[in-house]
Amino acid sequence: MAKNTLSFVCQNCGAAYNRWQGKCESCGEWNTLAEEDTSGSVPVSIRSKRKGRTFALESLAGKSPDAPRLSSGMTELDRVTGGGFVRGSVLLVGGDPGIGKSTLLTQATSLMARAGHRIVYISGEEAIAQVRLRAERLGLSDAPVQLAAETSVEDIVSTLSEGAVPRLIVIDSIQTMWTDTVESAPGTVTQVRASAQALIRFAKRTGAAIILVGHVTKDGQIAGPRVVEHMVDAVMSFEGEGSQQFRILRAVKNRFGPTDEIGVFEMTGLGLREVTNPSELFLSERDLGTPGTAVFAGIEGTRPVLVELQALVAPTSLGTPRRAVVGWDPSRLSMVLAVLEAHCGVKLSGHDVYLNVAGGLRIHEPAADLAAAAALVSSLVNAQLPTDAVYFGEISLSGVVRPVAQTPARLKEAAKLGFQRAVLPESARGEAGGDAGLSLNAVNSLTTLVAEIAARGSRRGESGGSAEKNATPARFRRGEG
Repeated sequence: MAKNTLSFVCQNCGAAYNRWQGKCESCGEWNTLAEEDTSGSVPVSIRSKRKGRTFALESLAGKSPDAPRLSSGMTELDRVTGGGFVRGSVLLVGGDPGIGKSTLLTQATSLMARAGHRIVYISGEEAIAQVRLRAERLGLSDAPVQLAAETSVEDIVSTLSEGAVPRLIVIDSIQTMWTDTVESAPGTVTQVRASAQALIRFAKRTGAAIILVGHVTKDGQIAGPRVVEHMVDAVMSFEGEGSQQFRILRAVKNRFGPTDEIGVFEMTGLGLREVTNPSELFLSERDLGTPGTAVFAGIEGTRPVLVELQALVAPTSLGTPRRAVVGWDPSRLSMVLAVLEAHCGVKLSGHDVYLNVAGGLRIHEPAADLAAAAALVSSLVNAQLPTDAVYFGEISLSGVVRPVAQTPARLKEAAKLGFQRAVLPESARGEAGGDAGLSLNAVNSLTTLVAEIAARGSRRGESGGSAEKNATPARFRRGEG
C-alpha cells in the first residue's frame, strides 16, 4: 500500500506547503492553509501500467468547421458569450451571493428547454423543491428542464451518459461537487480541481456545454485555485450592487468570443430583464446642473456606454487628505491628481477627494481620465460643466491628452442620446469626422481644459459673492496670467 502524502494547501490560491503556517506566502492571506492528502489524484489500485496509445496527427493547414453555437434565447447573454454556447465548451460564472446567478441561469435554461433542447440543471446547494419555487416565482415552471440535486461527480457523469447527450448542463456550484478519486472534503482546492477536470473531460468527449457556478471571495475573486480559470473556456463575472436594480455580466476570459464584453440586466420582481440601451439606464437619474459631474463616453467590449462621473472636493482638517474612489482604479485617480497639481497648478493637498461612477458600473479603460479631471476641477471651483457635453481622453504624466480607440462609436452613441458637444483629444479630431453631428472641443493638454473650467468658476464666484469659499487656482483667475 502506498504511503499517504499529507501537505497543507492554501484554499485561496492553491499553493502547497510541507508544514502548517499562519500566512500563505503566495497570496498573503491568513489562516487559509488546510491539511490535504496529495498522494495522487487517482488511487494506486486504479492506476494502469499500460503503455500510451498512439493517435493521429493532423496538419495545421487543414480546414476545421466553424464551431456550432447554441443560442440561449437572451440577447445580452449571447453577446457576452460571443453569440451563444459552443458545443463542448465549459464556462465558469462567478458572483457575490444573492446577486442573481441562479436566477439568470434558470431563465436561460428555461428558454432553451422551451426551444426543444435537452437541458439539465444540477444543484448541489438547493433541493429540487427550492429550484421549483424559484421557477414558479419567475413564471417558468412549465419549462421542460430536467432537475437533480446531486454532488457526486461520478454519479452525475454516469447519469448524463445515458440517453441523448444534453445540449447544456448547469452545475450549481462547483464548490459543492466531490469525486472519489481524491481524499479531501468538498470545497477544498484538490476537490474543486479534480471535479472540474472530470466534468471538462465529459464535456469534451460528448460535446455538451457545461456552465459551472463558482463562489467568490471577500475580494470579489472567484474562489478556488486559479488553475480552474485556466482549465475552462470562458470565465464570466456577474457584478452589481445590492442597492442598485441592474446587474452586469462581464466576460473576463473567452476562447470563442471577445473579452471585456458586458451584458446589462435589470433585476425586477419577475427576474432579470435585458437592458438593450444601458446608457439610458446609467443616465436616467442624472444630476443636471450640479458642479462636479461629467458624462464619460466609454467603451465596454464592443458596446459604447455613457456613464456619469461624480466628484466631490472638500477642504479637510486632517494631516493626510482622504482619497476615496468607487467604480474606478484608485491608482489612476492618484495619477490624475498628481498631474493636476504638477502641471495645472490645481492645489489639492488640503482637500479630501471623492470620486464615484454613478450607477455602480466599474470602469477599467484609461479613457475616463479626462472626464474624471473635468469633474474634479468642476467640484473644486464650483463650476457647472455643460450638461450637453461628453468627455473622453487619456491623460499622460506630462499633461498631454492622448487619443483613445473607437472615437466614432463614442460620438455616435452620444449623439443618439441627445448630447450636442464632445471634449476629446486634439489628435482624435480627424478620426472623429463630421458624421456624428456634435460640436467638437479638441484639447491638446489638460491645462487648456482646466483653464476653461476655472474661468467659468471665477465668473460664478464674482456674481454670487462666494469667490473666497470656492477659490479658483490663482494662475487661472481672471485678469491674472
